[in-house]
Amino acid sequence: MKNFIQTLTNIWRIDDLRNRILATLLLILVYRVGAHIVLPAVDPSQLSNLSEQTKDGLLSLLNMFSGGAFANASIFALGIMPYITASIIVQILGMAVPYFQRLQREGESGRRKINRIIRLLTVVVLLVQAPSYLINLRYQLPDTAFLVDPQSLGYFIPSTIIMTAGTMFIMWLGERITDKGIGNGISIIIMIGIIARLPFAFGAEVVSRVQEVGGGGFIALIVELVMLFLVFVVSILLVQGTRKIPVQYAKRIVGNKQYGGVRQYIPLKVNAAGVMPIIFAQALMFIPLMFTHFNTDATSGIAAAFADYTGFWYNFVFALLVVIFTYFYTAITFSPQQMADDMKKRGGYIPGVKPGKKTVEFLDDIMSRITLPGSIFLAIIAILPVFAILCHINNQFAQFYGGTSLLIMVGVILDTLQQIESHLLMRHYDGLMKSGRIKGRTGSTAAL
Repeated sequence: MKNFIQTLTNIWRIDDLRNRILATLLLILVYRVGAHIVLPAVDPSQLSNLSEQTKDGLLSLLNMFSGGAFANASIFALGIMPYITASIIVQILGMAVPYFQRLQREGESGRRKINRIIRLLTVVVLLVQAPSYLINLRYQLPDTAFLVDPQSLGYFIPSTIIMTAGTMFIMWLGERITDKGIGNGISIIIMIGIIARLPFAFGAEVVSRVQEVGGGGFIALIVELVMLFLVFVVSILLVQGTRKIPVQYAKRIVGNKQYGGVRQYIPLKVNAAGVMPIIFAQALMFIPLMFTHFNTDATSGIAAAFADYTGFWYNFVFALLVVIFTYFYTAITFSPQQMADDMKKRGGYIPGVKPGKKTVEFLDDIMSRITLPGSIFLAIIAILPVFAILCHINNQFAQFYGGTSLLIMVGVILDTLQQIESHLLMRHYDGLMKSGRIKGRTGSTAAL
């Protein structure tokens, strides 16, 4: 406890770090206030139907990323998801379109152009998603919930503009957190939206265990918390797990100075895809439900199997899709050819492996091998909430036992703590932990 207080004191003594943390907290407060501001044309007292709709399924995922703003019919209802969608599209285009590949190699100027394209594409996505949300709102809420005619342009056009501006404002907040605060702003905004649900979910779980008959009391609650702690530990191991590839650099003499001649490492991550495979797989799992409109025995059987998200077939297919998408997303984000070319330009080589094609094959083979256990562990984490529900844990609290909620929280917290620790070490203070250093999702910087 004494060391913890001393660490907090050291953090407060560093003016730059203190100001960054305070700026981050202030911007987060602005975001949370905006998440509770309801659209001007909607009566906030009649949103109960929308809350029921977002308890399960894909809409529950959207509501989680928006910090509850989706169910509040807020000006921030679409959250940061349109920006994430646009970023994913541009990232995939970078693997197939030469123009985007050229921008990725242009350094800082290329990144600025890519960011400008992502912002424009975000607006396009918003102009599609915002009217869709408003149409869904019209069908889910009674007519008395609208202060204007929900079918008029006086409802659609202003509300679409407000929701588009809301998401763009969230993007601006994220950029300000990145520049003036601590950590990655977009990731922190997503994490805050997830954590905002935690007190209510935990409160509901405490009530169900303590007050309900057969709930198990405080003993069952303590066991749940211990299991949650162990799941967090396993998730941290998955996020931080790397395979270090040694790289030897040739020795060069320039004037009176010697360059190179040292061995560095390329850390290849066990889970290079992050949470994206779970998000992709979760979205695809709702496609079979579209066939419920065809009243045949086959389609009704398929719909019944995939409608039960605690059933065997749903979770088996879900886990299989997570494994497949882990390989797919790793393939489009990991480029062994580019790594081998950069290594060759800098006079580096992997000991025992010939430069060029052999190096590309070696890196690709290593990445394929370590992705298999990573994808399997990711699939297990994806379906862990179902096992928690089967153990009679509250549905909302069970979501924190795995899936996107858990991995995002672990990754963002590690990244933020890593930045705080780097500020402490730069000012000659001890780090946050005496045994070792904190590594974020990106791990150590690659030798390249």
